[in-house]
Amino acid sequence: MPSPLRRVATPARLLVVEQFIRFGVVGLAGLVGDTAVVYGLRGPLGLYGAGLVSYFVVASGNWALNRMWTFRGHGSGPAHRQWIKFLAANMVGFVLNRGTYALLVTFMPAAAAQPVIATSAGAIAGMFVNFSLSRRMVFR
Repeated sequence: MPSPLRRVATPARLLVVEQFIRFGVVGLAGLVGDTAVVYGLRGPLGLYGAGLVSYFVVASGNWALNRMWTFRGHGSGPAHRQWIKFLAANMVGFVLNRGTYALLVTFMPAAAAQPVIATSAGAIAGMFVNFSLSRRMVFR
């Protein structure tokens, strides 16, 4: 590695990049699950109810995957407390994610017809905040 790059690419920074990539992969799996749950529940619960239920189901799955893979060896304590901390820490991301989702399904007919548009935009809106808070508050 060239010397200038070696100064910038410290082991600590490379770890953050690796964690972010893994977090993104988990998030992509979560997006697939989120979209599937929304499509499956939009009939009986409507788009808003399906989006709310889906968020908590998928956030729980993402916590488990992040615990086992992204941040393996980081964080301590009982799993149920870490899960609650994860959900609490990601409430800002929740507001960005589901706020984007709700705005799109309300005001964009294409997103209401194809909720994958809204779930994708919501996932992107909350991703950076969720990563930062997960890394600093949940899996440290």
